[in-house]
Amino acid sequence: MRTAVHRAVVELVHEVGADKVTIPAVARRAGVNPSSVYRRWGTASALLADVADRRQDEEAPELVGDLRKDLERVAVWTLEDLSRPGGVAFFRADVAPDVDERRAGLRACLERVSARFRVPLDAAAERGEGAPPLERVLDRVVAPLYFRVVFSVPGTDERYARDLVAELCASGPDAPGDRGRR
Repeated sequence: MRTAVHRAVVELVHEVGADKVTIPAVARRAGVNPSSVYRRWGTASALLADVADRRQDEEAPELVGDLRKDLERVAVWTLEDLSRPGGVAFFRADVAPDVDERRAGLRACLERVSARFRVPLDAAAERGEGAPPLERVLDRVVAPLYFRVVFSVPGTDERYARDLVAELCASGPDAPGDRGRR
């Protein structure tokens, strides 16, 4: 049932937009009873957040063994994920306060994004390469990508993502003010 419901949500987001997705419409599209969807997810926002959570784990890029190239691959993958149809809507649903008043959605979203970038950083550390702290990657690569996609800033493309990584790597693994953080 979960797979059919998730597929229905993604299709509806692409067709009508996330703000017009309703549980009855999802249930109809998925061929399930609306009460089953209500019972499992409760609200359309919670359902969108669940789909966002599931989409985050799809198709992680393979590492190639070079920190800069690996960070570029993850940055481009992150940009593509956020930029695909419904990407921003799924992100907003994932961090919406009505999904979890204690803001666990925000923490979970940050942890998922952090985990994406932690993989190449940890791999570089295992190879003995100097790697920037995760917090610096989040500040210098992830935050600008999310900001520019959410606010539809022109020029937010693969080249922009690669340039962010290049600037990060050019500043060295331990830029002033970053020592000891990870």
